Amino acid sequence: MTTTTTTAAQIPTSFGHELRACRRCRLVKTYDQFRDTGCENCPFFKMHEDSDIVADCTTGTFNGIIALMDPSRSWAAKWLRFGKFVPGCYTLDVSETLSDEMQSICHDNDVRYIPPKQA
Repeated sequence: MTTTTTTAAQIPTSFGHELRACRRCRLVKTYDQFRDTGCENCPFFKMHEDSDIVADCTTGTFNGIIALMDPSRSWAAKWLRFGKFVPGCYTLDVSETLSDEMQSICHDNDVRYIPPKQA
């Protein structure tokens, strides 16, 4: 699947402790949703093929959630660097970085990864 604004990410089916955020694009869904369908912005991680990858590529430690209906036209999406992502729910901030292996997958797929700012 290519990343376009014509498709949308799944909306989280629950807003409890089972929420996870993709460490690369910050998309928010439940663990089960990532396991079942992967990340709509990061299909190259192939999360839907291996639950260990879901654990490696997502985190339950994040701050805030924003819902974006049209990221290409939203000033907030542009400010948060979500303008090229699919519509969906995103976190404002993650604190955990991707592993070196997952960063290599980004590099191999010519996808930019911006690590979180360390306080």
